[in-house]
Amino acid sequence: MEFMPTPYSQLRGIAVALAVVGTAAAYLYYSKKPKGCLNPEKFIEFKLVKKTRLSRNIARFRFALPTPTSVLGLPVGHYIKCRGKDREGQELIRPFTPITLDSDVGYFDLVVKMYPTGRMSHHFREMREGDYLPVMGPEKGRFEYKPGQVRAFGMLAGGSGICPMFQLIRAILENPKDKTNVHLIYANVSVDDTMLKPPTAWNGGTGFITKEMIQTHCPAPAPDIQEELDSFASKFPNRLKVYYVLEQPPTAWNGGTGFITKEMIQTHCPAPAPDIQILRCGPPAMNKAMEDHLNALGYTSDMQFEF
Repeated sequence: MEFMPTPYSQLRGIAVALAVVGTAAAYLYYSKKPKGCLNPEKFIEFKLVKKTRLSRNIARFRFALPTPTSVLGLPVGHYIKCRGKDREGQELIRPFTPITLDSDVGYFDLVVKMYPTGRMSHHFREMREGDYLPVMGPEKGRFEYKPGQVRAFGMLAGGSGICPMFQLIRAILENPKDKTNVHLIYANVSVDDTMLKPPTAWNGGTGFITKEMIQTHCPAPAPDIQEELDSFASKFPNRLKVYYVLEQPPTAWNGGTGFITKEMIQTHCPAPAPDIQILRCGPPAMNKAMEDHLNALGYTSDMQFEF
């Protein structure tokens, strides 16, 4: 995603949306991977077929692949490069991590936060359905994931830093052979600026996400999102714990308040151990603060990774 050098106190973002495809699709994906549509040496254009505004400055972009059964061909931990133009017409290239996996056939999705002065933000803000986005990849990231490589992940995400975390969470939960557990702490400023808003009465971090909690406390989402959440809650009630942190929480908020603290990490992430890893992704100021917290809590460099 595109990050602007904004202070941590100005962090805006998107709240987590955890989608799970059917068992059959996951089985086919992991038993026989089809050839992807990307080219690591040249840009290929993909058509924008749906642009969904999620908040005043966040949107979800769905791009069609060549056929309904095509896959993008992006391994977990890798990213794509997108080409666009800023408001002066200057060409630029930026890295992005789709929130979809190759188990999603026929399309891929990007969630983009469009900053007022962001150069690539301008390009996405001006995009309309029917436009084409030049994409190159896959680009190899520093993070390489193999199912079962750790017992558990702790994830510290801020704003659009949720995207690589989301990709990994889906890859873990959709693979029936992967038993890795995930503990996510996700920080934003307020409910109003978040994608798929965490509910105002959310009992963040005190238990597992259940259908009953979602039905009782969540504002009614779009039907497709409700279906995704229901599927996730019923299929993986013991695999993922999510703790939301808001700098400006609503009155009834029961999650974390302010910034992510050492105490929150101690409570909601797995303790230091050779078979765990803590991942962090957010604006630079947040990443530095999280590194200091983790070092102080005894997590070695081998137990940490920054996207």
